[in-house]
Amino acid sequence: MDSIIKVKNLVKSYKSGESELVILKNLELEIPTGQFLSITGKSGSGKSTLLYQLGLLDYPNSGEITVDGVNVSLLENDERTKFRLNRLGYIFQDYALIPELTALENVMLPLLMQGLSSEKAKEKSLSSLNKIGLSGRMGNTPSELSGGEQQRVAIARAIAHEPKVIFADEPTANLDSETSKGVLQAFLDLHKQGQTIVMVTHEAEYAELTDRIVLLSDGHIMEDRMVEIRGKI
Repeated sequence: MDSIIKVKNLVKSYKSGESELVILKNLELEIPTGQFLSITGKSGSGKSTLLYQLGLLDYPNSGEITVDGVNVSLLENDERTKFRLNRLGYIFQDYALIPELTALENVMLPLLMQGLSSEKAKEKSLSSLNKIGLSGRMGNTPSELSGGEQQRVAIARAIAHEPKVIFADEPTANLDSETSKGVLQAFLDLHKQGQTIVMVTHEAEYAELTDRIVLLSDGHIMEDRMVEIRGKI
């Protein structure tokens, strides 16, 4: 199986006063197309930092990242923006929805930014909302939706343009247990359709639902294993 993401010698550090804090230390990682990968570890282990590097939301200090056959380390700012918009999807723990827009309009927005016509963007967005069971709430604004519904709108927005990879950063962090299971089920349904997903989670039981678990500690990969027997939602 081809690897949709390849990482070589990835280093990420931040200046902290006079000193330098190294978050990721010469990481090596490959993610096959269609895999559901979870990144776990204690707070401060570098989970979200790694996700942001893989998703082109931040720049590494050194190393090489290849996504969908493109060495994204070499892309200029505008090229990175275009790459993210067209090939990647993102889901964050705070949903990142625009309060004034309806669910449908929130999903349509990235498609309109890609240059799709309003008619085509609406068609794709309706299909995406229907896929995650929210077509009946398309006219509601975020304040009229529950936390779980808002996160599912975020998922619909992330998949509407059929991204190569979905990146999810603690997507269940603000949700109760029952609602979290619904969000995880939405991910599993997408994965069954062949979607590549990279998810950061601190919940061990949710990591066990994925294909593969990468455990970070102090900027290193301490464990990298396939999940042989999956848990149940």
